Amino acid sequence: MRLFLTILADDILPIFLVAAVGFVLARRLRVDVKSVSRVTFNALAPCLVFTQLVTSRVGAGEFGRIVAFTILLVGSAGAVARLAAIPFRLERPALAAFLIVVMFSNSANYGLSVVLFAFGEEALSRAVVYFATGAMLVYSVGSFLASSGRRSAREAAAGLLRVPALWGLLAAAVVIGTGATLPAFVLRPATLLSSAAIPTMLLVLGMQFERGAWPERPALVATAALLGLVGSPLIGFGLAWLLGLEGVSRQAVLVEAAMPSAVITTILAVEFDVEPRFVTSVVVVTTLASAVTVSILIALLKSGY
Repeated sequence: MRLFLTILADDILPIFLVAAVGFVLARRLRVDVKSVSRVTFNALAPCLVFTQLVTSRVGAGEFGRIVAFTILLVGSAGAVARLAAIPFRLERPALAAFLIVVMFSNSANYGLSVVLFAFGEEALSRAVVYFATGAMLVYSVGSFLASSGRRSAREAAAGLLRVPALWGLLAAAVVIGTGATLPAFVLRPATLLSSAAIPTMLLVLGMQFERGAWPERPALVATAALLGLVGSPLIGFGLAWLLGLEGVSRQAVLVEAAMPSAVITTILAVEFDVEPRFVTSVVVVTTLASAVTVSILIALLKSGY
């Protein structure tokens, strides 16, 4: 119990406090969340991906296993969610909404922060690989699901190419692959922008939280929350063992697997009109509940499980 309370206070509470600042900014000062989100998405996040990878010691094999873990986890979560949705007899828009909130977790503004606070910089480098892979999946697979198949493969591919984190990932791959040494005038600005990414992401989380809605379908919301917060990390334990992930890599991907539903799913739901109120409700409920579930998971990981 003491370990759980220490983790809750030291690793989780700071995240909610920073998010609370974002909540107040949106509620009292009417700060435009869309503008702040665009700055984060287009400038800060790609720099975070780039600098974390070029300054880390993530080997090619480990990199590939983390990418495989992310893809398999998202696919497995989707399959389980599809089975769980059968008793609810959901129509296509509601089914699409249910799938995206279970499949895609908040691996960016919440997940990266938790990994950093709980396990340090080395684990953060691994979590960044998970985040970048998850971003590509949510903007491709997530968009396909939310649009219920109305987008063509060419449109989805074009949308994927517009994800800045992908370009940060590719740029880092070039630097690592060639063994190039970056000059200070390139690395320092990227590092400065990178250092602003996580706190700004947390502010965006709080601003989005301000838009929260009371659940209209409690049973469906509870099912989505249970699958995301408990089902996904359980699947993650199996995948980590299967792929041979150990140490900080295992810690990073399992924490990311346990994250609440991604804030970006609310944007997809609004964009494609697939139960946006339900999606927002799941994001709010899972974010609040994750304070307990993620603390328990971190306590287990630190205890050697």
